[in-house]
Amino acid sequence: MSSIRFTSLLCRPLFINGKIIRQFSSQRAPKILITGGLGQLGTQCARLLRSKYGKNNVILSDIIKPKEEIVEEGPYIFADILDFKGLQKAVVTHRIDWIIHLSALLSAIGEQNVSLAVRVNIEGMHNVLELAKQYKLRIFVPSTIGAFGPDSPRNPTPNLTIQRPRTIYGVSKVHAELMGEYYHHKFGTDFRCLRFPGVISADEPGGGTTDYAVAIFYDALRRGQYNCYLKPDTMLPMIHIKDCLRSLLEFMTAPEESLKHRCYNVTAMSFTPEELAEKISKYIPELKMSYNIDSRQLIADDWPQVFDDSEARKDWGWKHEYDLDKLVEDILQQVRGRIRA
Repeated sequence: MSSIRFTSLLCRPLFINGKIIRQFSSQRAPKILITGGLGQLGTQCARLLRSKYGKNNVILSDIIKPKEEIVEEGPYIFADILDFKGLQKAVVTHRIDWIIHLSALLSAIGEQNVSLAVRVNIEGMHNVLELAKQYKLRIFVPSTIGAFGPDSPRNPTPNLTIQRPRTIYGVSKVHAELMGEYYHHKFGTDFRCLRFPGVISADEPGGGTTDYAVAIFYDALRRGQYNCYLKPDTMLPMIHIKDCLRSLLEFMTAPEESLKHRCYNVTAMSFTPEELAEKISKYIPELKMSYNIDSRQLIADDWPQVFDDSEARKDWGWKHEYDLDKLVEDILQQVRGRIRA
């Protein structure tokens, strides 16, 4: 994790890896609201932001009753992204400066309930975007490799290219990208968006097409075998969650004048199920792989194989730290600890 420190003194800089990335004009740290906070990214995102800006400056929210440890870590509120007045009250009451909007139904789950995905992924995004305009907030909305489709170049997939996705998840993310850019150009809204690849963490899978790359660690340690729903040679872009969250923080604190785009690709590596299993086998030699291809293969076949994130690396200095070897070693250690616990 990058070495980052924040000071509340007027106009003192924020440093990442020894470089000044932003001069603050305010004496206080930003107050941040995270929606969909109990999903894959939310709790770890809150921990990172709280370590930089203070425990009480980051408000985690969701519609799910949180576990005791979540509440103990910092402020948590109920927030339904389909309830505009409720969100408005939260923004005003907590004097919010940034919204990190993580609420969304993922690819495979969204295809099973399209009408709900439209409400959550599109209507909910409209609500937070309107709040960002109304209260002059900085807003971050993650996008995805799923925002690309079969007509997009797959190897590599550049930052600006034809998208045309064929899942409601992808369609909703393209919609979010375009609406955010429109609000930026029309109203001056500070909209920021990163297109993430598959995010690998030690959290249990949550319904995404790339979740095989998380589930395999659990099954390898518990049973010594894994039955994969994608073909062995299906190559997809991936990123370790620590790199993912660090990219979010670096992007959110990058000076606006350095941003030539409002949406950027970010990635770390690309690999196939077969290649991942080979790396894990170095630690678990008895691992046996089998394949039972399902509908998620059709989704993966339309997605990028290699993500071109050169624009992010050039404009605001993005650089990943975890390659495949380092990722496998770290996630295996974390998952082993969770299983023992």
